Amino acid sequence: MLNTPPVFAVYVSLLTLRWIKDQGGLIEMEKRAQARADLFYAALDQLDVFKPLVEKEDRSLMNATFTTKNKDLEAPFLELCKQNGMVGVKGHRSVGGLRVSMYNAMPISSVQALVDLMTEFDKSK
Repeated sequence: MLNTPPVFAVYVSLLTLRWIKDQGGLIEMEKRAQARADLFYAALDQLDVFKPLVEKEDRSLMNATFTTKNKDLEAPFLELCKQNGMVGVKGHRSVGGLRVSMYNAMPISSVQALVDLMTEFDKSK
């Protein structure tokens, strides 16, 4: 029927909202998002190999875009990410560069693992 609500989508939304509430609500989600972003951007700004694409005041807490200062290092970095189980780091096909998403369900330990990998890569170059 045309007026039947999308039951699965409604159910998944319910589960997600319950999870957010159980984690401490929107205030806790914002704190976690800020902590993940602070950790990532602090590393990005300090490492010599990488270059942020967005000015500090405009950076997203969820999706960070960046690139390597030397384009020849992008492919080796992506290969290192793949070898370490970090997929989807390659930027959009029409824009290029690199992109990481730090959504609500991502633990800060995952961001730390990426930062550690970026630091290792930076030291090797």
